[in-house]
Amino acid sequence: MEKRKRRDTPLTELAELFDLPGDVVAGLCHLEMIGDRRLFVEHHSGILAYSDQCIDVNTPCGILRVSGRCLTLEALTREELRIGGAVERVEWVKTDA
Repeated sequence: MEKRKRRDTPLTELAELFDLPGDVVAGLCHLEMIGDRRLFVEHHSGILAYSDQCIDVNTPCGILRVSGRCLTLEALTREELRIGGAVERVEWVKTDA
């Protein structure tokens, strides 16, 4: 069985050339979770829905749904979103497009 050779995209090659993370160059969102108490989302494009039990975030990767208890927006800038509270679930929501 022959292995397929991976084809690098121009963005991948650029990221390697400048030693940058591929997700940054491609404009993909970056998620970082600290325990079940805090979630950082970078490269978002706004909040679609907000309550203390569910927050929907628009991202280049799709809609990110954060569910839990006592959820709060701790910080919101053009690039970063910080969610606090008891995070119970983080999931990508399928949309019919």
